[in-house]
Amino acid sequence: MYAANHWGGSFEIADGAAEDDHSRNMDLDRGALSRQQHHELDETQQSWLLGPPEAKKKDKYVDLGCVVVKRKLLWWAVWCVVGAFVLIGLPIIIAKAIPHKKPGPPPPDQYTEALHKALRFFNAQKSGRLPKNNGVPWRGNSGLSDGSDAKDVKGGLVGGYYDAGDNIKFHFPMAFSMTLLSWSVIEYSAKYKAVGEYDHVRELIKWGTDYLLLTFNSSASTIDKIYAQVGAAKINGSQPDDHFCWNRPEDMSYRRPTIAVSSAPDLGGEIAAALAAASIVFRDNAAYSKKLTHGAATVYKFARQAGHRTPYSLRQPDIEYYYNSTSYWDEFMWSAAWMYYATGNTSYISFATDPRLPKNAKAFLNILDFSVFSWDNKLPGAQLLLSRLRMFLNPGYPYEESLIGYHNATSLNMCMYFPRFAAFNFTKGGMALFNHGKGQPLQYVVANSFLASLYADYMEAANVPGWYCGPNFMSTNDLRDFAKSQVNYILGDNPRKMSYVVGFGKKYPRHLHHRGASTPHNGVKYSCTGGYKWRDTKKADPNLLTGAMVGGPDRNDRFKDSRNTFGQNEPTLVGNAGLVAALVAITSSGRGVGVTAVDKNTMFSAVPPMFPAAPPPPSSWKP
Repeated sequence: MYAANHWGGSFEIADGAAEDDHSRNMDLDRGALSRQQHHELDETQQSWLLGPPEAKKKDKYVDLGCVVVKRKLLWWAVWCVVGAFVLIGLPIIIAKAIPHKKPGPPPPDQYTEALHKALRFFNAQKSGRLPKNNGVPWRGNSGLSDGSDAKDVKGGLVGGYYDAGDNIKFHFPMAFSMTLLSWSVIEYSAKYKAVGEYDHVRELIKWGTDYLLLTFNSSASTIDKIYAQVGAAKINGSQPDDHFCWNRPEDMSYRRPTIAVSSAPDLGGEIAAALAAASIVFRDNAAYSKKLTHGAATVYKFARQAGHRTPYSLRQPDIEYYYNSTSYWDEFMWSAAWMYYATGNTSYISFATDPRLPKNAKAFLNILDFSVFSWDNKLPGAQLLLSRLRMFLNPGYPYEESLIGYHNATSLNMCMYFPRFAAFNFTKGGMALFNHGKGQPLQYVVANSFLASLYADYMEAANVPGWYCGPNFMSTNDLRDFAKSQVNYILGDNPRKMSYVVGFGKKYPRHLHHRGASTPHNGVKYSCTGGYKWRDTKKADPNLLTGAMVGGPDRNDRFKDSRNTFGQNEPTLVGNAGLVAALVAITSSGRGVGVTAVDKNTMFSAVPPMFPAAPPPPSSWKP
């Protein structure tokens, strides 16, 4: 593009212009002209004397098309660009070309480290034919004859988990443990994935639910009995059984009876809850999830069967002393909530929110012990689970009245956790005495710490900053701080400065009331009483039961590391399930800044978007 004449007219000079100049020159003064010529002559003569004048160098230009620039300026610009590239661009290119390692995830906090160990405890408690990758070298196949006296169970009752330091398989606490693990996975799957334990915990759950499906005819739609237990122990007995003998599970040679019950509203309800919760965990496996849902529906129907409302443990001496059930209304509420989440069938939520259910369960009477979540009391867990429904879906009529009641009860339960309100006593070291100073206090501490942290996450997900305990506003951080304080106590922040989780920290229990951990894995098969020397020795356990949470200290923060103090030094399946749930709830691994770990939509995929306009007929509710 070329420059234009913005003023108008041609760039060329017309010939008439020369004539005009000549005519103007004719008017000049002749004297002036003469002086000018003389002056020019003097300059010419002077030039002869001084020589020719120096020729001025002409600048060279380069036409770049859109602009004309001096050649020197162009070269200067080019060299500046080249210099900048050499000094700045080239080092950047080289730096980017060098391979760099991707930054790793931030170091795990103490809760994540404890979580890894706590899950390993379940591998050590497995019964049956163990997988090669079980990860506990001192454990092997065991209990392969379990259920051989149950002629209607093909293959027997092989598998599942041993309950504690003995070799009995109690199905009631085992089912509750699987429900707890499943609940933690449903709410915190992102965290499990972030710490690399997602597949592991799912495998542990499946190991338990595969076994629970064997305890009744899970392929049928109607059943008339359920197996409640494998193995037995007489109080102060003198004959070989699971308490009289001190054997590794692999060395058991005594009789292990199975116990069947024809009435089990509590046990049946808990197994239904376990299978229903697990069906949500395994929704990516449609066939297995459907199998779990069908089994859950069958055993739920059995639990709710009219005329069969006797607690499963009543008049069962081999059960009653160890895992006696004090009510079944809490299991009704608990299992109905899980069945609704698993299936979306409104008959379950209609039952769970019928005003007669919380009345029979005494859910709204503010009874102190009913606010403590445990294997025997599911009310706080069921109420929180139903509060979840109100907080995230808010179904309205006809469910709202009961859901408000459950939500209010949940808030009140959480208020009771705080020492400032003096509902429960605390040790001087800070441990909550939820079971009033009796044995095994830590299993109650972790189960309720899980609920506290989970409720805080629910509120955060619902953009609720906290709630009121009377006139006192309590924030979600207050609730999390409580949960962390209790777990920190267990991990070593206590007067004894010891961890109550085996293998965590430098100081932890070394003399567990546990047959497998205390008996050497040395190729020797010890007899029923031949293992007593390992029970009574002062030496530390030869096998490390990694991740086992023991029963815990007494009301004065005292703890005796002895195999004889089973109330303090025996781990349990229920205890570790609560520990795992509490740890994954409070760990910062997998949690984004300002983002709750709870995926509030996880459990709602089976729930219909619309609810019925009216409740079902009252006759459908069986009191």
